[in-house]
Amino acid sequence: MKICNFSDIEPKVFPEPAKGAKGRVLIGKEDGAENFCMRLFELPPGTTTPRHTHAWEHEIFIHAGQGEVYREGTWTSVPSGSAVFIPGEEEHQFRCTGEEPLFFVCLIPAGPPEL
Repeated sequence: MKICNFSDIEPKVFPEPAKGAKGRVLIGKEDGAENFCMRLFELPPGTTTPRHTHAWEHEIFIHAGQGEVYREGTWTSVPSGSAVFIPGEEEHQFRCTGEEPLFFVCLIPAGPPEL
């Protein structure tokens, strides 16, 4: 079993186009997780993730802040408390639209790069 506080995990800080965004692996292969990886992302105000696709699905929970997710040519609001399912091969992107950072938990299957 692992119990941790996210602030005790050293973040990876991303370059452009997500400059200043932070990602942390909360639970992953180094912890013995064989099926899933749980990550936490922090987007500063005005920051976006790159628009991208990949083969695996993932599940997102918006923990804090205000943001939007890009899907099929449209931006949709995802306030704190929102859950988002993104199927494999679906183009997507997140952006922070509030004055505070956007924090979201992202679950992916084991196998793809954890960050």
